[in-house]
Amino acid sequence: MSLDRSVLAFAGIMTLISVALTVWVSPYFAWFTVFIGANMIQSAFTGWCPAAMIFKAFGVKPGCAF
Repeated sequence: MSLDRSVLAFAGIMTLISVALTVWVSPYFAWFTVFIGANMIQSAFTGWCPAAMIFKAFGVKPGCAF
């Protein structure tokens, strides 16, 4: 799996987890969902993503975007 797909899969999993936490634990976890969305928008414009840096450090092969 390439770095691009790994980052997208990680973002999707974290979004689903944050929605589940919002529904079943506390509505304040909605801010976690907002953070994930803001990070995705930021990385779309700048090309810099903290998750991509972490995955790259673990040896995931680079893709087109990161």
